[in-house]
Amino acid sequence: MASVNKVILIGHLGKDPEVRHLEGGNSVANFTMATNEYFKDKQGTRVERTEWHNISAWRGLAELAEKYLRKGQQVYVEGRIRTRQYQDKENQTRYITEIVADEISLLGQRPGAAPTTPATADASAVAEAPVTFRQEPELDQLPF
Repeated sequence: MASVNKVILIGHLGKDPEVRHLEGGNSVANFTMATNEYFKDKQGTRVERTEWHNISAWRGLAELAEKYLRKGQQVYVEGRIRTRQYQDKENQTRYITEIVADEISLLGQRPGAAPTTPATADASAVAEAPVTFRQEPELDQLPF
């Protein structure tokens, strides 16, 4: 049986994407995303736990992230987990686990959009439909 490596997250951006333009014309955007979990402890007190995720988006998805994503914005990210290693400045081997985004959808209100009032809420709901961006697979990534 084949294996599956799929992640789905809905959360808020911790910072604006940092975009690097690599040799060969490829771009990569890196940003953090927070997801929150709520539960009650043994004393019945409501506790919030925040998990931070490192997200990377490549090529056209990186350029769209640079253009549209901003700190604090709520987004949907679909992708896969990847762990890689690197050497730090002290030549120590370090590991980082990140989510490589295949799809990003903008949720909630657009940055810079006027706040909605009850009278305009129905009309703005249509205008505020999620905008989704997908990473198209490279030809050498296709399984056939």
